[in-house]
Amino acid sequence: MTSLNDPAHDAATSGARHASTSQAHGAATSAASASTDDAGAGLTAIAAARIAVAAMLDGGVQHVVVCPGSRSAPMAYALAEASAAGKVELLVRIDERAAGFTALGLGLATGSPAAVLTTSGTAVGNLMPAVMEANHAAVPLVVLSADRPDELRGTGANQTTIQPDLFGEHVRFAADVAAGSNPERAVSTALSAATGAFETIPPGPVQLNLAFRDPLVPEEGEGLPAAAGRQRFRIGSEPLVMNLPPAPDELPERRTVVLAGHDAGPVAEAFARAHNLPLLAEPSSNSRFGPNAVGAYRLLLEHFGPAAEQPIERVVLFGRPTLSRPVAALLARSDVQSALYQPVPVAWYEPGRRTELPLAELSDLAEFAGRGSSAWLDTWLLAGSAAQHAVDQVVSAVPAATGPSVASKVWQHARGQLLLGSSNGIRDADLAALPAPDPAATVYANRGLAGIDGTISTATGLALGGHQETTVLLGDVTFLHDAGGLLLGTGEEVPDLRIVVLNDSGGAIFDLLEHGAVREGGRYGDAVERLFATPHSVDIAALAAAYGVGHSLVTTTAGLAEALGQPVQGRSIVEVRTDRSPLRQLHARIKDAVASAVTAVLRGQ
Repeated sequence: MTSLNDPAHDAATSGARHASTSQAHGAATSAASASTDDAGAGLTAIAAARIAVAAMLDGGVQHVVVCPGSRSAPMAYALAEASAAGKVELLVRIDERAAGFTALGLGLATGSPAAVLTTSGTAVGNLMPAVMEANHAAVPLVVLSADRPDELRGTGANQTTIQPDLFGEHVRFAADVAAGSNPERAVSTALSAATGAFETIPPGPVQLNLAFRDPLVPEEGEGLPAAAGRQRFRIGSEPLVMNLPPAPDELPERRTVVLAGHDAGPVAEAFARAHNLPLLAEPSSNSRFGPNAVGAYRLLLEHFGPAAEQPIERVVLFGRPTLSRPVAALLARSDVQSALYQPVPVAWYEPGRRTELPLAELSDLAEFAGRGSSAWLDTWLLAGSAAQHAVDQVVSAVPAATGPSVASKVWQHARGQLLLGSSNGIRDADLAALPAPDPAATVYANRGLAGIDGTISTATGLALGGHQETTVLLGDVTFLHDAGGLLLGTGEEVPDLRIVVLNDSGGAIFDLLEHGAVREGGRYGDAVERLFATPHSVDIAALAAAYGVGHSLVTTTAGLAEALGQPVQGRSIVEVRTDRSPLRQLHARIKDAVASAVTAVLRGQ
């Protein structure tokens, strides 16, 4: 076993990664250029589009989000034919950014490559945020960007820009398919790269830039095939539980903790249980359940530091940790050894850039972690119980809804699928969400880049791809950032989606960072409030009505619990109106209460 700090390991891993990346890009380029010499050269736009669609369906694409446009018309007609034959599910969106995140959600829910089709020009650029998220989150997203033929490029022709390789390093590869050429090989290579078929390269987004030459419409007399029953695609996304055999008695006892970051999966919970170790699981890990899970763990880490009676010795990391500075500080400690379970290539870090020892086998991870003594696990569980009780007491003492109380209630009531928005929502859940004996919902979050954009659209894609009820918790700024994602055209499928908006009239997360202290000190007047909090007075009820979405308003935790008890049917918005001005003081009270409760528990042992 070698460490990521080993220069020889770095060089070998980096070389393999770059060689594989070049291989993928080279294959795509070869496919695109060689196709012009195929027997199919000189294909009409419609014929080429039909070949591209057939290759996509053969490669596992089940959903395509279509944005209107003229240059992309050949693909739209070919997709309409496939949809009429029941071979693919189509969604139509007028906003390409919303379309990109909808496709991202579809890919998250199904695990299959989802495609998004745009016309040329700025339409393609609007996909960049979704492509960036898909890159770092390893989601198989297929960009189908229509383009002008070569003779029109660089001439000033309308809606013509430089589209090939527009997404740069954010795609696994990009192919520029010339007008009139056979796109089959390029599509096949793209889907291989998107789904992780190339060794050492994780799944992720790809771009197929498809040039089309007039005519862009079917020939006279052609039409849709006889309608067939639409095939509904669904891959099970119900919460999973795993079991591993108990750790062998010959393993040494160690003060190890299992840290489950984003997308860790149920294996982290199973490993912690098998090795008798405390489990510190972020909400989107899908590991935050079971007998070993510790809820308010981030407030406990300082009590197990180097000067503690029982300091942490080792950390076993599953998934990607993204939420808190205490966790980052733990992983940065020189006195703590850490290992990362990495059975497959990941997209969220570059080899050599992290200090954890990467291990691909659970047997090697077991030797590293050892097993926990009963005293070690009991200490964590007792401290965790005391911390959870302290958090609950402080939060419940405030009748008005707060971020932690809202996150706790949403976590408790969510079934099916739950999407946690970036900013405060997911952090509130990390602080206050009580781990259950078994998982009640599959949890998602856009933690690839942790942006607030596209959250409503991602949730819509999740709900439509998973074909089950879905809840999304997000703040008001995140909601407003993707308000256009509420637009569904007439006749488009309506998901079963509950949108819980914590509306405190601005961005509250900055109050919990250093900027909050600057604001309190008054050194910059109202600059922090205006430039960071971005206050607003948007009428969310009116916005919901404009989009034809049901709306209810609550102001207390009890009112929220009642609203969450209603069935999820169609789309609805639950607006939780609250005041963010006392938030910094609330978190200070929570931290003090937890510190007092945990100190008492640890002294009593």
